[in-house]
Amino acid sequence: SNQRPSGYEPDELPTALPRVKIQIYKINTLQPRLNQTLYLCVMSKTKHKSGYVSIVGNPNVGKSTLVNALIGKDLNITSPKPQTTRHRILGLINGENYQLVLSDTPGIIQPAYEMQNSMMNFVKESLIDADVLIYMIAIDEDQTTNEELLENIKKIKIPLLVLINKIDNSNQKDLEALVSQWSSIFPSAKIIPISALTGFFIEELLQLLIKLVPESPPYFPKDQLSDKSERFFVNEAIRKNILQLYEKEIPYSVEVITEFFKEEEKIIRIRSVIFVERNTQKGIIIGHKGEQLKTVGINARKDIQEFFGKKVHLELFVKVEKNWRTKPKQLKRFGYEH
Repeated sequence: SNQRPSGYEPDELPTALPRVKIQIYKINTLQPRLNQTLYLCVMSKTKHKSGYVSIVGNPNVGKSTLVNALIGKDLNITSPKPQTTRHRILGLINGENYQLVLSDTPGIIQPAYEMQNSMMNFVKESLIDADVLIYMIAIDEDQTTNEELLENIKKIKIPLLVLINKIDNSNQKDLEALVSQWSSIFPSAKIIPISALTGFFIEELLQLLIKLVPESPPYFPKDQLSDKSERFFVNEAIRKNILQLYEKEIPYSVEVITEFFKEEEKIIRIRSVIFVERNTQKGIIIGHKGEQLKTVGINARKDIQEFFGKKVHLELFVKVEKNWRTKPKQLKRFGYEH
């Protein structure tokens, strides 16, 4: 379903009416004999803005790094390896009079198996409900494009920003050529050079997005950081460390499910399972005398503790689920099907 969640119960839905802001000014009288203090009360209406900002682009262009930079927290895992992001993840930026719903999506690929079909469905879904669309490229990437996607973007009647990322890896001549190229592809778009990693033009981009989203009540409670659960971020922290520690097909054959998550006063107790497709992969994940799995656990626990700001006890197990990437039932269990 593409219906946006409100984050509220039906009987507490916010109205779209403007908020009233009251300012009180102290006035000094011009008559010194008048022993009185006058106050002026000014009421003004401030309207709330809220909208979905969908971010699409090829793998490894920096979409997740951009979301983390805009939010100011490492919400999404990042890695030099392609297909790091598998799900559509919503990150929320909340202000007094605005809420931005940032939609980070998997990199655009030609699907080779069922899981990748589901990943590309997340991308298509993000185009449907976007109020602002960001098409992101990297200055050092192969500029091969998905022509079908570009044609679909041209038909969308919403504000479009083309972000040229990683400009710290370029020179002025190449950057100007790229700006000219994308200006001809999307004549009505704003072409904006940025560096998500160093923070160049991130604050200006944030202010621009706030201006572009429509007037609307918030879609989620203002104290919420994402649409995903705590268990999802635990899974991602473990998968991030698998991406960093293992090579070849191992990171792409792995899925993580957290079976137990209990937050106590001083500690969070977690039990998670790493699923692989073959017994040989299970042996590689565990390593000699369990050393590899122990390393994953130590590093993941540090990341989880930093994310939640609390001590964590983490237990990890490894199980084989043969060919799970091609089985719709397992994909649904792992959150790839709606």
